[in-house]
Amino acid sequence: MRALARPAIQNASETPELPWDWHAPKSGAHQIRAFKKLAEELTAFCEFGLPTRMLATKFADANNSVREVPTFVNEFWTARQRQGHSLHEVSYRACFKPQLPRFFIERLTQPGDIVYDPFMGRGTTPVEAALLGRIPFGNDINPLSVVMTRPRLCPPTLEDIAARLQQIDFTDADECPDDLRAFYHPETLRAIGALKKHFRLCQKQRQLDAVDAWLEMVSLNRLTGHSPGFFSVYTLPPNQAVSVKSQLKINAKRSQTPPPRDVVRIILKKSRQLLGDLNDATRRTLASVAHQSLLLTTPAAATPRIPDNSVTLVVTSPPFLDVVQYADDNWLRCWFLSLDPKSVKLTVPKKLEAWREVMTEVFRELHRVLKPGGHIAFEVGEVHAGKTKLEETVLPCGVAAGLEPLLVLINDQKFTKTANCWGVDNMAKGTNTNRIVLFRKP
Repeated sequence: MRALARPAIQNASETPELPWDWHAPKSGAHQIRAFKKLAEELTAFCEFGLPTRMLATKFADANNSVREVPTFVNEFWTARQRQGHSLHEVSYRACFKPQLPRFFIERLTQPGDIVYDPFMGRGTTPVEAALLGRIPFGNDINPLSVVMTRPRLCPPTLEDIAARLQQIDFTDADECPDDLRAFYHPETLRAIGALKKHFRLCQKQRQLDAVDAWLEMVSLNRLTGHSPGFFSVYTLPPNQAVSVKSQLKINAKRSQTPPPRDVVRIILKKSRQLLGDLNDATRRTLASVAHQSLLLTTPAAATPRIPDNSVTLVVTSPPFLDVVQYADDNWLRCWFLSLDPKSVKLTVPKKLEAWREVMTEVFRELHRVLKPGGHIAFEVGEVHAGKTKLEETVLPCGVAAGLEPLLVLINDQKFTKTANCWGVDNMAKGTNTNRIVLFRKP
């Protein structure tokens, strides 16, 4: 089942008659009008100079009836680096750009609505929702996600960050494992150990306040990387930590020895970058919704703390089969947070049928929490060198859960340096498009 080509729109200003016989929403007149308005906007979209191409994506439902949904292909948001808010600039492997959730949040919600991501990763959807005055809900079975997300919903000032750093004794460390000297100079390792001790003591005495939570998040983000802006010697990009054995090989190949790093200076520099776009108005917007936020660490198919019929919009991107091994990336981060990595049960099915079963259960839970008329923007990608297009698998999963498929949006754009640093020819092997299936709860 592949997307069937329709003629491209030659002139974006000339909106053709839309093929509503492909898929007519079953909701009320108001929702049909809203859907048509969105589809007409997608059809006429030309913000980046290209006309929208119209396709149809076919799939078979549980009754083996062949159905199709309208599919829109264009560059719907920019491929340029760092075009989102500075608060998003934390590293996490396989994260999408903030422009993706913003595109749907702005069109399908109002301020004060709940926006939810059941696979929140670094927290792109909750943070973007909060920046837009929506109530951020998020969930991820990986506990690192909450650590990386919550501090950015209530960011401290740079002055408070600097003052707290002055209160920490960076020589007072309990853990400085010798094997981590593959990554760190002994003095740097002692400073990292002191930070770890400080955060754990704060947790025992009280919950981390906003400043300590921020420092923990930034420290986690600076543990390893490939520039002097990280605590480590040169290693892989900051969204993955190689093993000690592999790092020793990198050191030998590059004839490098971990240099001393100024941990305080690095934390302040990264904090300044993250806070760069914040102003008083943005802080007021974040403060108006942060206290209503809900961030969970549970399986995405079992979130009883989220009330029935409460969520207006879900924007998410699930783990994609065996393409990215999330568990292998975070062993060093788990050490820093005193987490047992074996206790983090990340589920990444390796077979398409198993992935389909898991996603169907997730959709059933999303159906429960969605308001009637609420939407799900479910982003998937091309895997297996483009041979597997997961939107064709996702569509029947959502239908089986009682959701109404509306359209497929394919954001097609050139690749940028983030992908190239992995040494992957993305147009041939990697994910070269954002492919979003849009559902609605009838």
